Formats: sequence, C-alpha cells, structure tokens
Amino acid sequence: MSLFNTVRNTIVPVHKEGYPFVAAFFVASLVLGWIFEPLFWIGMIFTLWCAYFFRDPERVTPQDDDLVISPADGKVSAIQMVTPPAELNLGPEPMLRISVFMNVFNCHVNRAPMRGRIVSINYRSGSFVNAELDKASEDNERNGLVIETGHGQIGVVQIAGLVARRILCWANPNEPLDAGERFGLIRFGSRLDVFLPAGAAPRVSLGQTAVAGETVIAEFASAKGPIISRRS
Repeated sequence: MSLFNTVRNTIVPVHKEGYPFVAAFFVASLVLGWIFEPLFWIGMIFTLWCAYFFRDPERVTPQDDDLVISPADGKVSAIQMVTPPAELNLGPEPMLRISVFMNVFNCHVNRAPMRGRIVSINYRSGSFVNAELDKASEDNERNGLVIETGHGQIGVVQIAGLVARRILCWANPNEPLDAGERFGLIRFGSRLDVFLPAGAAPRVSLGQTAVAGETVIAEFASAKGPIISRRS
C-alpha cells in the first residue's frame, strides 16, 4: 500500500480538457514511428509534454475571506493601478491589478481568487500578442468574470497569449464560487489579471512565482489569527 500511495501521489492527474490533445499526440507518434522509428520517440516526448501541460494537481487553499489567492500558476508580471476593462462595468476609477503570466510549462487550470458569486461573464475577441506585454490587457482576446465578494466586486480576466488560441470558462453567471475553485483553463500560454477594489494590499512582488489556489497575492486585512486551508 505504501508503494501504491507513493505512485498515486506522484502522478498528477490530467484535466479532461487535455484528453483529446494527449490522444492526438500519441496517435501522431505511432504514425511517425511507422514511417521512421526515431520519430516515434520524438513524438512521445511531445505527448508527455502535452500531458504535463494539462495537469490538474490538488491544491490546498487558505480559507479566509480577506485573502486574495492566485488564480493561476506562473510569474507575477504586473502590480499597478489601472482602469479595468470597460466590459467588466467596474467603473472608471483605477483599481489594483495583479497579473500572473503563464508560460507553456505552467499548469493552466484557473482558480477563483476569492469566495463569492459570479455577477457577469464577458467575452471579448481580439489579437494574440505576447500575454506578458502590458498592451495584451487591451488588445488580446479575453474573458472577464466579475465576482461579488465580501469586499465588493472584483474582476478576473483570462487573457489569451501568443500561442493560446482557446479560452475555456465553465462557470456561469449567478453561480457561487469558493476560493481556489476551478473555473476555467487557457490552452498554451496566457495571463490572468485580477482587479481589486480599494482596501486591497499586494502580498507578492514582481517576478515572484505564484501557485494557483495557494499563493496569497493580496489581502484586505491584517493581524489575522490562524487560517484554515481547504484541499482541492
């Protein structure tokens, strides 16, 4: 049992959205191997990478309504006051924006940064420039969620990147979300922006690595007691 548990805990499950891609890479490897055997092993490397890309690991999320949790794995690429996208209807005043950039090696499952109720979901078509660039917030294809929380409405925007060509969001308006709960996925490189109202203070630094569902990126209060965590 000990060996079984070790293997089970080591192998990270693949999200169901990745099954068709992993299968396609594997079939392509077989075909290429039939033509020229070394190509099979090259194809298998890409198949394993595809499975790694679509991994969906378990996360332990701090359960505190004053904390803002990272919605994505990746690098904190921006911390600044900016006007939120117009389609979010969060007003014309600048809000604290914390951006997390995901490269092709990061886990791309997106998680809710705070507990609340989804007020609206707004999709906007656009271009596919490098998501790490600041102009990607305005120019790129994106999908924005507005969530009503205990500290007011926040915005969470999924932004397509240079390679990304599909934004997935399986949440719906008026549905509740728990902090750390999965709500979407972006394929092959992208970015998540979180827009926070007054009172939120950053708890990360530029260039820091964030872990979706675990890393605290901002906080609305301090001097808190012990924080309960939830595994998901």
